Amino acid sequence: RKQLSKRKPEEDDNSYYSHENRSSKRWKEDLDGDDSEDKINEKPMEVEEVKSENATLVEHKTDKNAKEKEIPDSSKPSSKSISSFFENMPIPKRLNKVSNDESNSMADNFLKPSLTLEPTEYNPTKSSYHPVHDACWGPGQKIPYMAVARTFEYIEEESARLKIIETLSNLFRSVIVLSPQDLLPCIYLCLNRLGPAYEGLELGIGKTILMKALAQATGRQLDQIKAEAAEKGDLGVVAENSRTTQGTVFAPPKLGAAAVFGKLQAIGHMAGSSSMNKKIDIIKSLFVACRHSEARYVARSLEGKLRIGLAEQSVLSALAQAASLTPPGQKFPPDVLDAAKGKSADARKAWLDERALIVKQAFCELPNYNIIVPVLLEHGVESLPQYCKITPGIPLKPMLAHPTKGIGEVLKRFEEAAFTCEYKYDGERAQVKNSTVESCILDAEAVAWDPVSKQILPFQVLTTRKRKDVDAAEIRVQVCIYAFDMLYLNGIKPLSQRRTLLHNSFTEVEGQFLFATSMDTSNVDEIAEFLEHSIKDSCEGLMVKTLEVDATYEIAKRSHNWLKLKKDYLEGVGDTLDLAVIGAYLGKGKRAGTYGGFLLACYDEESEEFQSICKIGTGFSDEDLEKLHNSLKDYVIPQPRPYYRWGGTVEPDHWLEAQHVWEVKCADLSISPIHRAASGLVDEEKGISLRFPRFLRIRDDKKPEEATSSAQVAELYRQQQQIQNQLP
Repeated sequence: RKQLSKRKPEEDDNSYYSHENRSSKRWKEDLDGDDSEDKINEKPMEVEEVKSENATLVEHKTDKNAKEKEIPDSSKPSSKSISSFFENMPIPKRLNKVSNDESNSMADNFLKPSLTLEPTEYNPTKSSYHPVHDACWGPGQKIPYMAVARTFEYIEEESARLKIIETLSNLFRSVIVLSPQDLLPCIYLCLNRLGPAYEGLELGIGKTILMKALAQATGRQLDQIKAEAAEKGDLGVVAENSRTTQGTVFAPPKLGAAAVFGKLQAIGHMAGSSSMNKKIDIIKSLFVACRHSEARYVARSLEGKLRIGLAEQSVLSALAQAASLTPPGQKFPPDVLDAAKGKSADARKAWLDERALIVKQAFCELPNYNIIVPVLLEHGVESLPQYCKITPGIPLKPMLAHPTKGIGEVLKRFEEAAFTCEYKYDGERAQVKNSTVESCILDAEAVAWDPVSKQILPFQVLTTRKRKDVDAAEIRVQVCIYAFDMLYLNGIKPLSQRRTLLHNSFTEVEGQFLFATSMDTSNVDEIAEFLEHSIKDSCEGLMVKTLEVDATYEIAKRSHNWLKLKKDYLEGVGDTLDLAVIGAYLGKGKRAGTYGGFLLACYDEESEEFQSICKIGTGFSDEDLEKLHNSLKDYVIPQPRPYYRWGGTVEPDHWLEAQHVWEVKCADLSISPIHRAASGLVDEEKGISLRFPRFLRIRDDKKPEEATSSAQVAELYRQQQQIQNQLP
């Protein structure tokens, strides 16, 4: 058995070993000094075998200025007990044939804790980022929440989408190499979710409760916090600026990313009469442990508004880039840290885009990170299509249609292709699973139904129906499902025969489950008559779809093989627009004391920006404006987000967080030197605006990123021009 005390430090050893680190150095000598494993795996060394030098080092470390304390001769046993130093300490396995490559040396990472980057210094924006050396934690260690917070800081300050993706992917690369078990919590923290979106798990915490917990955690007065939150419009900034005045016996442990996510999940799962006090206790424990910018993002996560401009598509791109550049599943130290090394810039981009498409398609078919991330870590990006497929019970994003302005355009678009016309129901899109069938997914529309008159009720009636924790006895709004497509049946993916399979597999039940009314025709007069019938039957218009050619179901895509023909297509624009609210104007005259107008924006999917498209002030009742003022005041922000684009002359009185989507109708679209919607898509320097916009309704079922895209705005404008050019 070797005695570490008899080993003498060599003067030419690496200089980073300080006096206090000699015990670590001795571990290295022991690891490098003998190839036989039996000596390493012997029973743990006894205390008396370790001489006094280590014990004296501890004394020396605690009193560095005591010159009279000299390191005693190592041959003399120490009277101090140092058994606690080695109690339960795992003896590392021998590292045979450890690489000498400084960039990949596991021994260096294990033995050089003094070189570990401070979490507050973590910078994932480096162009030559190294997943191991530039990380602020070591292999197998839990990821500090500070690393996530620092990443959020850089992303919040950045407006370029590609740089945001690169920054986040660098964090993910380090996670994949050093702590792959923490990848899933990190992804959910970036998305500000507690689990799969379709599960609908929420924190259930109001802003007042958050401020109360923050006050208790920091010792500040609640009124002070409320006043500062009202001034800054961001409770996260208030939390970051708050410094605790509470005394503690021991400093709280530093926050870990997985631990923070675990506490957020615990809050979301709590229920019952005493749950709120328990939630407050957890929130307080989080705030007490926060350092620097951690409090900003913990508070925002608890609010449900991360506010850093990070879209889910960017998270997916970053995940794909990280898993492609630094493949998961490698032994440490990893052989491959940058799989694209040596590729030209164009080749690298094309390769990463291709890999991102694989990840995004997998998520379209199986939108559940709990399944995708483990598959990615075990099998890699290229194997995702094999393991991540459409699965009954996991809702996927539906196929969407393009708007059209008239029957003539429908006939021109489809030419000789066979197509069908279906009623376009005014309800909410639904995917339905049936436990009596082995596995089945239907695409359908859920509408409010009047069982007495046997008529479809307006969409507004449907929105009054409770969505969660509904007691069947309390249901006042009956729902009828109109099924129009079958995505999956008992393991078979039907394509051109989907509708036949649907009709053959299910039986209609009046007022509960019906097939969408449809007609196969290419006759202009018949289509016009069918459109009129749909309007009389309380529908919005028609959906026109190809039957045979290019008739596959395209998940989460807006396809030209589906066209919507709405009843108001002759009144101007062929479709309404769903727009995000990003600003508000104070009312004047009879509207004083409320908001009198609003700044609306479309969403650019490529740049992930909200681009202003119009000011709107019509279509609102006085009651509407009062309700909107009360509901929107909590979303006021002091400055526009870096991902907002607008013209200077339309700057609103209050900027708003892009959280609400409204459906808007307009007379037509025009080129605008002020608004930035679809800028560069139709005119190189100008954007597009709406003429005479009118508010129709709030779209609670849509997220801001699901607002009408800039590409759709440009297409609506072009369609309008085509129609005008055809007029005599």
